[in-house]
Amino acid sequence: MKKSTLTLVIAGVLAGCSMTPEYVRPEAPVATTFPADTAGKAAPNVTRIASDIGWREFFTDARLQSIITAALDNNRDLRTAALRIEEARAQYNIQSADLLPTINATATGSRARVPGSLNSTGTSIVTSSYQVGLSLASFELDFFGRVRSLNEAALSQYLATEEARRAAHISLIAEVAKAYLAERAFTEQLALAQRTLVGREKGYSLAKQRFDVGASSALDLRANEALVAAARVAVATLTRQRVQAANALTLLIGKPLTDLPAAQALSSQNIVTELPAGLPSDLLTNRPDIRAAEERLKASNANIGAARAAFFPRISLTASLGTSSNALSGLLDAGSRSWTFAPQLVLPIFDYGRNSGNLTLAEVRKNIAVADYEKTIQVAFREVADALAARGALTDQIEAQRVATEAQAERLRLSDLRFKNGVASSLDVLDAERELFNAEQALVQARLLRLTNAIDLYRALGGGLREKVESK
Repeated sequence: MKKSTLTLVIAGVLAGCSMTPEYVRPEAPVATTFPADTAGKAAPNVTRIASDIGWREFFTDARLQSIITAALDNNRDLRTAALRIEEARAQYNIQSADLLPTINATATGSRARVPGSLNSTGTSIVTSSYQVGLSLASFELDFFGRVRSLNEAALSQYLATEEARRAAHISLIAEVAKAYLAERAFTEQLALAQRTLVGREKGYSLAKQRFDVGASSALDLRANEALVAAARVAVATLTRQRVQAANALTLLIGKPLTDLPAAQALSSQNIVTELPAGLPSDLLTNRPDIRAAEERLKASNANIGAARAAFFPRISLTASLGTSSNALSGLLDAGSRSWTFAPQLVLPIFDYGRNSGNLTLAEVRKNIAVADYEKTIQVAFREVADALAARGALTDQIEAQRVATEAQAERLRLSDLRFKNGVASSLDVLDAERELFNAEQALVQARLLRLTNAIDLYRALGGGLREKVESK
């Protein structure tokens, strides 16, 4: 009978019960499909989803690949995210230790002198006491799952931190790529502005000569001067923007870089722009930030179990086993064995609402975690939807801007020919030059927007976590 009872007690200790509510993933608060977009369909030769495309395959520019590699090694934000994982792992290990008893080796010794005035013999007494052995620290018998719930919460927090690092990894790659392309765009626009400034300075010089000999009016001269000044303003502005873009890129990388491969023009960037969007439900598994939000939700759910278990009795054990003697030489003598066994039962009676408050707090925090999880899904849905909506429009914008630039170039050629034949005025040529410069700058900006949109879609779909991914 005693053996059966002991078996049941041990089984109860090992199995126990859990007060943690059953976890049910909340319904995704978004549509089941992304908004219709005919341009959002993948190109015929693109069959893999974003998460199955490594970033080296997505970004083929050797210079950009070198920059991303350096950023992954040196970026301080990513390094902090990695250290957060170590912190969460350590906290989980600390919490897991409470599931098993802590046994310590102990050795104590003491000597005391009692004056004769304080004892019945009338003479001073010197006493000694020595003890060695093993001790079991206060170990909670987790009948109601409080410790296990705390352990589950710590595990979910650790997993959330790991997913947060993955999300930071993806975001860093996307931000580095966009910063690099922005720096390239400013560089190309600056080259256009410098080339335009040289041409306009030559035009102003000719206009000055014609004005000096009375072949043109002061209006023509001032119009040429205004164009030169505008070109200088553009050069100064773009010089500043290019330097600031380079500084932003250096900050993301974490250190200055030298000996990089040659840069490619924006028009030569072979970035995968046609990616299949899939379904919104795919984001739940492909986006690490959504997975991190769900792990935080699971942690909040487990904390409810710990708060519920606090209403029930808490049983803990403290014990020791060893030898004791009043002399060091007697610690190994027969009959010197000693032991203590001290179970403790704590039952909350009057806590003035503390346990109820803790339970309410845990439930509120779970509701906050649910809202955070749903908001994360909604943000992810919007990012993909926005990128899909812009993809087709930007393709049309680039084509229209390219046609407009070619038309402006032809207009300038014809205006200059008419001016040389005396059919048109110099103001027509100056106006054509100004419009061509604006069109060229707009074409560079449109190409940057198109590439940036492709990067945003790649990141929004969960791409960029791996360097290389084998085709399935």
